[in-house]
This record gives sequence, C-alpha cells and structure tokens, in this order.
Amino acid sequence: MTKVVIALSGGVDSSVAAALLVKEGYEVVGVTMRLWSEPGCEEENRCCTPQTRHLASQLAAQLGIPFKVLETSEAFRREVVQPFLDGYSRGDTPNPCIFCNRRLKWGYLWEYCQSINADYLATGHYARIVENDQGKLELWCGLDESKDQSYFLSLLTQDDLSHTLFPLASYTKQEVREIAHSLSLPSADQPESQDLCFLGSRDYRDFLAEYAPEAVHPGEIVSTSGQVLGEHNGLAFFTIGQRKGLPSSSQALYVIDKDLAGNRLVVGTQSELGRDAMVVAGVNWIAGEPPADQFTAEVKIRFKAAKTPAIVKVLDTGKVQVGFSQSLRDITPGQMAVFYKGDLVLGGGTIDAR
Repeated sequence: MTKVVIALSGGVDSSVAAALLVKEGYEVVGVTMRLWSEPGCEEENRCCTPQTRHLASQLAAQLGIPFKVLETSEAFRREVVQPFLDGYSRGDTPNPCIFCNRRLKWGYLWEYCQSINADYLATGHYARIVENDQGKLELWCGLDESKDQSYFLSLLTQDDLSHTLFPLASYTKQEVREIAHSLSLPSADQPESQDLCFLGSRDYRDFLAEYAPEAVHPGEIVSTSGQVLGEHNGLAFFTIGQRKGLPSSSQALYVIDKDLAGNRLVVGTQSELGRDAMVVAGVNWIAGEPPADQFTAEVKIRFKAAKTPAIVKVLDTGKVQVGFSQSLRDITPGQMAVFYKGDLVLGGGTIDAR
C-alpha cells in the first residue's frame, strides 16, 4: 500500500485533503509541525496553536490514521523567522511563507517522511502537478483561481514534485467546505489562515524592534530631488508604494525607494512611483532550466498581484532581467517574482535591490 504523510494544520483544507487520501485507499499518516512562537505567545501562532493541534488530532482520530506532532520550532526559527529579520535588516520586504514551504514542508517534513518509509508528502495546497510529454513534472495553478497557491510553491524542484500529492488540485474552496461539512470534520468552519503566522496579533514593526533592533535606525525622509521632508524611524518599517506614516504634503506621498547607504527614505508623488523593469535573483526553474535565454512570460510580483506580461532575459550571472510593457508601482526588493505561461508555473526568485 502506498504510504502518504499529510501535513495537517488543523484547517479545513488539509483536513479534507487527508479525508480524500483515506477514501482513495492510501496508508495515511497525519503530521503537524510545532512551529516557533515567542515565549508566552504560543496561542498566537496562527498556523500552530494548541487549538489547531487539537483539531488535527481530532481529525486523525476520526479518520483512524496515526498522528504525530513533529518538533520543528528551532528549524522554523532558523529557516523562516531569522531570514525574515535579516531581510528587513537589509531593507527588503521578505515573504517568509514561501521559505516555510520550501525549507520546512519540503525540507524537514520530507526528511521525516523518508524516516518512516513514506512514498509521498501531501498538503492542502490548491495547485496541480502534471507530467508533460517529455516526462517532466510541471506545477500548474489550482483550478480554483481565487484560491490558487502555486505562487508559494515556485521554489519546488523536479525531485520535490516527484514525491508530492495535492489532493485538492481539482476542487474549489466551496467544494472543500461542502465535503468537510458532509463528513462532519472538526475543522469544517475554521477561518482562513493568515500570512506571517508567527506574528500572531502583533505588529511586525514591534517584532522587528525587539528581535532585530539593528534594523531600526532613524534617518531622513527626502524627496526625489533630495529635499529633506522629515525623519523616519527605520527603513525596515516602510515598503515600496506605502503612504502611511509619511509627512503631510499638498500631494499624497508614496515610498519610492530606500537609500540604504545613506539611510534615507525617498518619497514622491504617485506619478513618480513605479518601474518597468527589475532584476530577479536566486531563480528556481521548476523544469531544471529556463525555457530559453530570452522568452515572454506573465509575472506576479506579489501573491495578490495580477500576472503581468513581460520579457524575461537570463543574464550571465544567473540572475534574470525582467522588462514590463507598463510601469508597476509595487516592485519591492525581497518579494518573490513568479513566472508563468498561462497556468503553468515556470519558476520564481527574489526581486533584487538593483
């Protein structure tokens, strides 16, 4: 019998994914990862609270499958939280959820799968895996466009996909809720999980001030022409396109750039905001290599951003130059840029500060 480890969060998606696997006849093992939380704030990590672990345990008992809580607190602190702090300290705006998937689920959790001789790792992501005519595995968007999570999976490799199952690939969120209610699963009415789970209800600025105080250095707020307009309390507290917290002006001001060398926040009007090109570093090509040295694609510069047509050129350095036919206002260093051909995910990398 094929053995599958399902990553259980206590939420409705992973719960239904587990139920579908059991129904299909797999030997299923449920695993919840214990993630890092600030001391005394264990109830606030939205992905891993005592309540969600209890829901996952209840589900496993209802389905009649083994259940284990895997201790990954230190790994999560090192592989997800610390890069989050380091990114903001560099002036970037990082996306820790992508690295949680790559380094925790398809890292430490897959190592556990191998230790118990499991054949596959399954999750409740809305995405599809397709084998093409050349025998390569492809990552495709989920059928429910409103819930597609392929953006967060763009760092997966051929090897990762070869031992991965996405049971919700062909389902919509509404259908998943309906299945959960029909089976009376304990998570049927659980609310959607949130990004930045380890922050809980805490503002990220307070978190940075405590855990990365070196990132908090007051400096000047200047216009694009160099005029000093005020003082910021730390570049880490601002992101490209932000309006909140800027000096009052006859015209609305936006964050245009961060001058890291001078510790200056550069602001300007809406007409000054936006770029039509960017450099992307550390690109993972899901096929193992880019489609060509230069090609057209659609690019998402943030999870909730629309796919935008672009010309993509692979540089000799391994980085990628991306040119858009229109100016985009939210190109932000540290965020993930993901490349698509329709619903096919080509890969993704980190928007560079260049």
